[in-house]
Amino acid sequence: MVWVRSEYAGPLAVVLTLLSTLLPWNVTYSGNVSGGSVLFVRFPFFQIRYAFGVPFADAVRVSDPLSAVAFQAGNSIQVAYEAWTVGAAVLGVALLVAVAYYAREDAVESGPVDPVRLLGGLLGLAGAVLAVATYLLATRGFPGVPIPVGVAFLLAFAVLLLTVDRT
Repeated sequence: MVWVRSEYAGPLAVVLTLLSTLLPWNVTYSGNVSGGSVLFVRFPFFQIRYAFGVPFADAVRVSDPLSAVAFQAGNSIQVAYEAWTVGAAVLGVALLVAVAYYAREDAVESGPVDPVRLLGGLLGLAGAVLAVATYLLATRGFPGVPIPVGVAFLLAFAVLLLTVDRT
């Protein structure tokens, strides 16, 4: 079964890569943390933390992966945030490849590596690393249940791009 015709594989790879950078890879709701509830929405390049029952100015915090790692330094979940940083770096490379592919399609297509397969591999690697980060969050004492929303999409996008017929 062919999911994508080969002439549309390149544009699809670019669109799926861009979409992957916009989807949250993880959503965690932590109830009863220090007397309140907290919602974490983790995107590849930043996280939004919303604390319920607190004035809005104090309720919302945004941080990038490196700041989050520094904040968690010495805690058991630091390694989960480090994995997130690696996943974000892989997605950053995929985003650069996708932008180059979009801007200079002929030049990138004539290179030694099929850009559709490369992007599929990078999305798969990012999905795997972020799946590990989700597992580490769940098993290292982070309150709440992390839901790997974007991880499932990353892995599905990777399978789709890696199985496209490029003939």
